[in-house]
Order: sequence, then structure tokens, then C-alpha cells
Amino acid sequence: MNIQRAGSQASRPGPADWFTGTVRLDPLFQAASPARVAGASVTFEPGARTAWHTHPLGQTIIITSGHGWAQHEGGPIEELHPGDVVWFPPGEKHWHGATPTTAMTHLAIQEALDGKTVDWLEHVTEEQYQK
Repeated sequence: MNIQRAGSQASRPGPADWFTGTVRLDPLFQAASPARVAGASVTFEPGARTAWHTHPLGQTIIITSGHGWAQHEGGPIEELHPGDVVWFPPGEKHWHGATPTTAMTHLAIQEALDGKTVDWLEHVTEEQYQK
């Protein structure tokens, strides 16, 4: 058994290469091999969002507070509220983040394939972000 104590891992800002706006990443867990799952809490300030990206084995996000948006390529922007659970299938191009006026926090859970959990792509433009 391994207990990861709250606050034992430092928060860090979301890198500008991966995010638009102010984002805080709080690592939660990284399973030891042979498991390959990892999780983090991600907080987006109003207007903040991820860049477009994909996950080789998919991703689940669980909205814990606030009001957010998510979109997969070619689909509409979807509203996200606390308690909502979103599954992005492997390889699906998508983004997620806060609305322009409300912060949003979600838990992000994904698995690594050959040590990689995400492929970052281009930033979501202001035009794409408008609902």
C-alpha cells in the first residue's frame, strides 16, 4: 500500500506550449509499472483552456468544480458541470477548459503507451473558443 499525502507534490503552472491562460496542475498519482495510469487535478481560470491534443489510450476527465467547455474535432462545444464525466477515446483530437467567465477544475486520468500519455497539437484559437 502507498498513501500519497495531500500536498506532498507541488503545484505547478500549466506550460504555455500546452495551455492558453492561467492553468494550475496538481499531480495526484503516477502508478508504478506494470500499471500505466496517471492522474492530476487541473484548474483553469476563466478563459483558460488546453491546446488541441490527443491521448494514445484515451482520457477521462471528471469535473469537480466550476463551469467548463469541451470539444472534439468537428463537434460542438459542450457544457461541463460538477459531476460530469467525459471520456475522450484514443486518438480523438479535443480540447477542454473553463468558460470565458467561470473557472473550472477537473480530475484528468489517462494511461501511458510506451511512456507517453498525450500528444500536444496547435492552440485553440479565439475564434474556435467562441461558443
